[in-house]
Amino acid sequence: MNLTASAQATLLLTSYFSSVKTNEHKPLTNAEWGKFALWLKHQRLSPGGLLVPEPQALLSGWSDPRISTERLLALLERGHSLALAVEKWQRAGLWVITRADAEYPQRLKDILRNDSPAVLFGCGNKALLQSGGTAIVGSRNAVEDDLHFTAQLAKKLADHGVNVVSGGARGIDECAMLSSLNAGGTATGVLTDSLLKATTSVKWRNGLASGNLVLISPFYPEAGFSVANAMARNKYVYCLAESAVVIHAGKKGGTITGALEAVKHQWVPVWVKPNQDENSANEMLVQKGAGLLAESVDPHQLKRFRNMDAQLQSDLFSLQEAPSVYQAPARVDFYQLFLEEIQYLAVQPVSKEVLAEILCLVPAQLDLWLSRAIKDNRLRQLSDAGLYQIP
Repeated sequence: MNLTASAQATLLLTSYFSSVKTNEHKPLTNAEWGKFALWLKHQRLSPGGLLVPEPQALLSGWSDPRISTERLLALLERGHSLALAVEKWQRAGLWVITRADAEYPQRLKDILRNDSPAVLFGCGNKALLQSGGTAIVGSRNAVEDDLHFTAQLAKKLADHGVNVVSGGARGIDECAMLSSLNAGGTATGVLTDSLLKATTSVKWRNGLASGNLVLISPFYPEAGFSVANAMARNKYVYCLAESAVVIHAGKKGGTITGALEAVKHQWVPVWVKPNQDENSANEMLVQKGAGLLAESVDPHQLKRFRNMDAQLQSDLFSLQEAPSVYQAPARVDFYQLFLEEIQYLAVQPVSKEVLAEILCLVPAQLDLWLSRAIKDNRLRQLSDAGLYQIP
């Protein structure tokens, strides 16, 4: 795979290499990796710099009760397991990208920041990870009407050159992706489990061979299904897209959980298909701020509007431009963004110079926000050489 030293270190610290979780020390979570990677940056170290015979000295300044130095060293010692796993993945046609790689989807980093996966396993056309598109999500146990609607919507998106993003599971997800591919379009699938098996699956074979499909997973490529992974996967489907359509969400389960999270955080404009099913939570999503996809919409307009006050009219799959109501985006409070960042940056004492460099702020603006954060008791200034730290 021609993995760089930094990619190897990232894999060692964040990934499993076996479906049997026998490791005494668990790999770092996304949040833990974000914290540790930020500390490495402050130390002017890259992850690859830890691949030395005696990395203990490099970690001498690290201190965290949940991420012990012993745990880090044990994870770094799994080089043999990594080599065997990489050889197996490569034979199956898999590739690996990390946050530091140019091919890593920029949308995940922009929207999720430190919560974006440290590593993505995948197969197929990497370029599709940057293409955005429309996410189509819904129930595994879909009724025929919803499957028909999904197939027609995916075909229309394909005809307009819009990439379809989904989860690859049976039901709505699989129908959306295959319908787009069958119509000559493209698809991005974010799998919860069994990525290694998917590389040889008949249903995905043509899409992978033609370059119209990419399948990725932030989880161990041979992992079996788990509810926790399915829930965690949802955010990546939304954040890889520019808009989302919920075909059917039950009142419980992964679809409604992921949709509510997307609406709450306003990752993308979320639309829902209306239905009369008393067990559907689609109407509740509209009440929470999603848009109601009543009749038709130009695929290119899906990403432009949120919180619709009016339903869109005309034939379901008309190519005419549909009328719409635009709501201006909410104002961004950059001071609040600054406070979010310093929760990671100032865990350990940090200088104003380092903060200015990382946040790309001019001194005057940084001084203003530092003073305000201290006044708000969100930050304290240490007496030692003008360093800052969160309380």
